[in-house]
Amino acid sequence: MNEGRGMQPSAVWAMKPLPDITAAEFRAWQELLETRSGIVLNEQRRAFLQTILATRLRELGLDSYTAYYQQVTDGPRGAVEWSHLMDHLTVQETHFFRHSPSFRLLGEYLHGKLAGSAAGAAWQLWSVGCASGEEAYSLALVAAEVQREAGLDACFGVTGSDLSLNALTRARQGNYGSRRVGELEEALLERYFLAQPDGSFTVCDALRERTCFARLNVLDLARAPQRGMDVIFCQNLLIYFRRWRRRDILARLAERLAPGGLLVIGVGEVADWHHPLLQPVADEQVLAFTRKG
Repeated sequence: MNEGRGMQPSAVWAMKPLPDITAAEFRAWQELLETRSGIVLNEQRRAFLQTILATRLRELGLDSYTAYYQQVTDGPRGAVEWSHLMDHLTVQETHFFRHSPSFRLLGEYLHGKLAGSAAGAAWQLWSVGCASGEEAYSLALVAAEVQREAGLDACFGVTGSDLSLNALTRARQGNYGSRRVGELEEALLERYFLAQPDGSFTVCDALRERTCFARLNVLDLARAPQRGMDVIFCQNLLIYFRRWRRRDILARLAERLAPGGLLVIGVGEVADWHHPLLQPVADEQVLAFTRKG
């Protein structure tokens, strides 16, 4: 009996091993990724890129990395495929209150800000590189708690921005597995989430209505509409860029802070960085700055 009888040609092809990406092909992809997104893939991440590309090659029935390169650089058709590829390259594992010291600092900052806020002034918070939304909703949750504890109605807005369309779709849905919300206290989970029959949790409407998500390439920050932000979180994003580009991104973000605004960066993502508009926050566990004036 012929066990391969009736097998579709595409299935047979999908079982064939793909060749390793060549040095020339890898350099071409490195240059394309950095030019379009600023993302730098070093030699240590060559296998990671090959795995991502090979998966997509099989899905499209292509037989070479060069053929796929030509497709993603082919006008409007290529733009759609490029977006699909970036979804796979940029979406990272995350969870609520990732790096808890940063959110502890945020709570302290907002409590202090509350005393000096004008009546009715709405806080504006921004999660840059929000992935599937956990950080943005964490910002919203902290802001909501600070105002609730002060006996105030919620008066804030949170923006989450990311390059990945798939990640943004998940963020807007606001539904997360139990592992993603594992850092939350039981009281917060009950107050701000709805338990689902499948064991997942959905962010409550009160937070979702104050949180919006938008696609943004950080290379295009000069055209970003955000201005006068009270809080900007940019964590676990800068590690993908060259040192000079990290500094350029941070300078753009500094310009978008309101006077007294807080900028929080991932610990270890930038070293010996200073900006004339900013002063460092004295905290041994968090890398953060406030805008002067």
